Amino acid sequence: MSTIQVRNGNVEGALRTMKQKNARSGLLKELRERQEGYLKPGVKRRMAREEAKRNSRRKDRYDRAA
Repeated sequence: MSTIQVRNGNVEGALRTMKQKNARSGLLKELRERQEGYLKPGVKRRMAREEAKRNSRRKDRYDRAA
């Protein structure tokens, strides 16, 4: 569990920081995967491949912009 400090009463900023930390840590994603229950190995591989494609496209988009 991550901890966030609220500075100068800026709750919105602290909330945004907390959401970003949770997204980077993959906590919410892992929770969703656990709720789905057992996945066949082939289904896991397929999902991993699709995610890798999305990440690759995202990375290419940022590389082109820079």
